Amino acid sequence: MRGIQTIVGGAVATAAALLVLAGCASGSPTGSSSESSSPPDTSSSFPAAPTGDPITEADAVGTWGEADDPSQPSLTLTADGMLSGTDGCNRLTGRWELDDEGIEFDDLASTRMACTEVDTWLSGAESATISGDTMTVYADDRVEIGTLERTGDAPE
Repeated sequence: MRGIQTIVGGAVATAAALLVLAGCASGSPTGSSSESSSPPDTSSSFPAAPTGDPITEADAVGTWGEADDPSQPSLTLTADGMLSGTDGCNRLTGRWELDDEGIEFDDLASTRMACTEVDTWLSGAESATISGDTMTVYADDRVEIGTLERTGDAPE
C-alpha cells in the first residue's frame, strides 16, 4: 500500500510542476516583439544594413526604448562599447561593436528574475541594424525579434 501512495504522490507532484511551468509560459507579451503563428523563415540571409551610409558609432550610441520605465525593454549603448538596459524584467549588461552588417552584441548577460506576463525578447539579442530612429534587433538565428525606438542621445 505504501508503494502505491508513493507513486500517486509522485504523479501529483509532477502534474503540479507541469501546471506551474505552463503558467509561466502563458500570458500576453509586452514590448515590440515579432511573433507569428508559424515558424519564422530562416532560409534567407541576414537582412542587410539600410542602404546608404553604413552605421556609425554616432548612429548607435544613445538610448533605445523607454529607459525610464523598467517594465519596458530598453538599451543604452555608450561610446566605450558597453551596453546596459532591461528586457522589461531582467537587467541586461554587455558589450557592442559595429560590424559590416550593423551592430553585434557580445557577452550579453542578464539577471534571471521570474517575471510573469513579460515577453523578455530583448535578452535574446545577438545583433541589430538601425534605420533612422529605429533599431531592429535580431536573435542568434538572424530572425527579427523586435524593435526599439531612439529615446535619447548618448549619455554625457
